[in-house]
Amino acid sequence: MLRELSIRNFAIIDDLTVSFFGGLTVLTGETGAGKSIIIDAVNILAGGRGSTEFIRHGEKKAELGGLFHVDNSQHPIFAKLEEHGIESEEDTIILRRDLHDSGKSVCRVNGKLVPLSVLRDIGGSLIDIHGQHENQELMDEKFHINLLDHYAHNKLQPVKAKYDEAFEAYRQLKREVAELSMDEQRMAQRIDLYQFQIQELEQAGLKVDEEEALDEERLRLMNFHKIFERANIAYSAISDDGTGLDFIGNAMNALEDIVALDPNFKEASEAVTSSFYALQDAAYQVKNVLDDLEYDAERLNEVEQRLALYQNMKRKYGTTVEEILTYHEKIEEELSQLMNRDETLQKNEQLLAKMEADLNKIAEELTTIRKENAIKLSDAIMNELRMLHMEKAQFIVKFEPLNQLDANGKDFVAFYISTNVGEPPKSLPKVASGGELSRMMLALKTIFSSSNGITSIIFDEVDTGVSGRVAQAIAEKIAAISVNSQVLCISHLPQVAAMADHHYYIKKQVEHNRTFTSITEMEEKERIVEISRMMSGAEITDLTLQHASELIHMANERKEMMN
Repeated sequence: MLRELSIRNFAIIDDLTVSFFGGLTVLTGETGAGKSIIIDAVNILAGGRGSTEFIRHGEKKAELGGLFHVDNSQHPIFAKLEEHGIESEEDTIILRRDLHDSGKSVCRVNGKLVPLSVLRDIGGSLIDIHGQHENQELMDEKFHINLLDHYAHNKLQPVKAKYDEAFEAYRQLKREVAELSMDEQRMAQRIDLYQFQIQELEQAGLKVDEEEALDEERLRLMNFHKIFERANIAYSAISDDGTGLDFIGNAMNALEDIVALDPNFKEASEAVTSSFYALQDAAYQVKNVLDDLEYDAERLNEVEQRLALYQNMKRKYGTTVEEILTYHEKIEEELSQLMNRDETLQKNEQLLAKMEADLNKIAEELTTIRKENAIKLSDAIMNELRMLHMEKAQFIVKFEPLNQLDANGKDFVAFYISTNVGEPPKSLPKVASGGELSRMMLALKTIFSSSNGITSIIFDEVDTGVSGRVAQAIAEKIAAISVNSQVLCISHLPQVAAMADHHYYIKKQVEHNRTFTSITEMEEKERIVEISRMMSGAEITDLTLQHASELIHMANERKEMMN
């Protein structure tokens, strides 16, 4: 769950740190106080789309941080952390994201810098944000199969994993068959191109370590005169009469003469003797190299031409010699396939047919599991909808076979619903109203909340536009979801606020001509006043206070029944 959230220089929030707890946390306050801004901050922290517009006016960057507690050691988030090489300390995960006015975003997970994609992957495993305008998965039929598969995950996953692996191999082979099935003109052009490239690469005769050796040789040839001059100076300084070796030889002989008389000179004598022989060896080495030194202007030209060839090959075939050699092997193999196209095509088509038959069998398994679970999902959703005062609703999962295999098998899945007696079920996106879609999503969240692994679910005014008994039903449903997952909910409904385990009040104020947002957890008496305000508006009376107190009391009784 989300334990602590820190927000700095974000929109109208100057510096805010708030602690959260398990169960249902409700955030209330006047319109425009900054409730949705806090949810925006959480969304961006979890990898959502950021913008410089979120940075508080006059500041260089916005800073967001979140501390999460995950007490289930088997939670998939830990496998993701390990996959991305991120260390985890016991059950704590810290997300941080800074938005800079330059447009850049800096992301960290447990202190490690990560790309935005990694932050999004990890944040998506921790937080599920659902707002009043975020029903895309229900409004787009192509996502319905994902919702069904999510429900059937435990039984479906082993078969789906087998299908995914087989489908990827099938798709790759299908691409190769398509390449081999190209028309004669394109094939001839491809053969000519590969033959030219192979000939050019073979004539180049590139070697992995040659370029580095050529660079070193080029450096020596370009600095030949300096090398020759300085080496001669060094040799003369060591070997000429009355220079290096002579002086050190004299010192060596002198010390050897007195070592027997005074042992204190032994260490110095040995050091000088060692230096004498080391210098003698060095002189021999310098002399040998000098004897072999020969300036060859033609060789320098050859080396530079060879290096130019390497650069030309890199521009055409790869950034490194290793990449070029790999490309060489690849096009040789592809040329072989093209030259033996008919034989290779026949072989691959036979293999493709076998793979397709195997895939169809696995796809049939997927269909069977989906249809079994579709019935259970339909029953579960209708049960939830009844509790959300859609007693007459009919919900079915409709299957249509696809003409060809895709990443999900051979099923097109769509949710159909009828909310009026006597009307046949129709496609959900076409007939459901906004309030009905919200209740549908709440029904799904309730069904999934005990098994989806998400640690925190956030509802941003999903109860807008409902009242009366539907409002009470939504409040109880959100509270039911909080039994298995931490729920943060922004709401204008007193029924929802009354169900809260923790109630925060968000207030906007102006100081020194700047706007600030603050957040405070309310005690029992403060909650009664706030819920009374939500029920009656600006005017709070003894009667509204009594009704608010009674609403909280009834909510507590219902929560006890849920637990």
